Amino acid sequence: MKRDLYETLGVARSADEKELKSAFRKLAMKYHPDKNPGDAEAEKSFKEINEAYETLKDPQKRAAYDRYGHAAFEQGGMGGGFGNGFAGGGAGGFSDIFEDIFGEMMGGGRQRRSSGGRERGADLRYNMEISLEEAYSGKTAQIRVPTSITCDVCSGSGAKPGTSPKTCATCQGSGRVRAAQGFFSIERTCPTCGGRGQTITDPCTKCHGQGRVMEERTLSVNIPAGIEDGTRIRLSGEGEAGLRGGPAGDLYIFLSVKPHEFYQRDGADLYCSVPISMTTAALGGKFDVATLDGTKSRVTVPEGTQAGKQFRLKGKGMPVLRSSQSGDLYIQIQIETPQKLTKRQRELLQEFEQISSKENNPESTGFFARMKDFFDTLSD
Repeated sequence: MKRDLYETLGVARSADEKELKSAFRKLAMKYHPDKNPGDAEAEKSFKEINEAYETLKDPQKRAAYDRYGHAAFEQGGMGGGFGNGFAGGGAGGFSDIFEDIFGEMMGGGRQRRSSGGRERGADLRYNMEISLEEAYSGKTAQIRVPTSITCDVCSGSGAKPGTSPKTCATCQGSGRVRAAQGFFSIERTCPTCGGRGQTITDPCTKCHGQGRVMEERTLSVNIPAGIEDGTRIRLSGEGEAGLRGGPAGDLYIFLSVKPHEFYQRDGADLYCSVPISMTTAALGGKFDVATLDGTKSRVTVPEGTQAGKQFRLKGKGMPVLRSSQSGDLYIQIQIETPQKLTKRQRELLQEFEQISSKENNPESTGFFARMKDFFDTLSD
């Protein structure tokens, strides 16, 4: 069973956007693969944290999660799946959840059934995973979608060519029948036509009267540069074909961006943690970082740089969707302590420690001075 997303981030269900972002940044730094090389559990936690934040920071997805839990997003959780990242959205499926939450804002739910037994096809969902590099540059992807299409033999009518559906004799085309029970009159779906108002006496041999057949289609999906994890792309009319010539549903592409080896993303900004040697931090130096635009940027480390220092590379972050602007790249410095010292290296460090003054280490000197004053206060 999947963990509750709020529990994953360690926040209350009432947490606001600022609290969500703060919790995410703290946990992401803790479990980032760069800080936990070879740790499979840390990598798993990092992915869970990313998924939780990407869901809860989006007001629409958060509303869906609060109402339906993980079932709102899991493959097949919306009403049946075909595999390969693909899920259908029939009755009670994705389209119903979407309409439940946003129906009033958009003028109410859509009519799924039209006259003459024609029914609107179901909305479909396709899960697509892309790399951060692909999200940076954008791409045109080809996807294969197993779905139902209009039968080419009967043109969607469901009736054998040369014939046509007939008005249901039981309900006279209304799709409903009434039955009297004592003082009450009860209306129910017509048992003869199933509520369609028409019957087919001579069905099409290819679709067996459904007006649609299963087929795998290849579609082209344009993914714009700067797209974010969790974005939903709607392809109108590319969902399931309608029953007996009814209008087709829509296809929704749900995008997820794979965690990157070096970069963490926050909106249009990128963050990268870079380890440097103790001597480089003390004496100063330079290093190059590869950026997603295919170039290298040089970072100059000033003398006396401390751990946690951030350098900003303006415009080297992610493109802002459908604009000419870009975010920034933030380089955070980590200072690596030397390991496996030789005898001579140890002697040199010990000598350096002996000749060091308070001015060389003002932070540690000041900290322990304040700590001494604190202990003196307690002992008084």
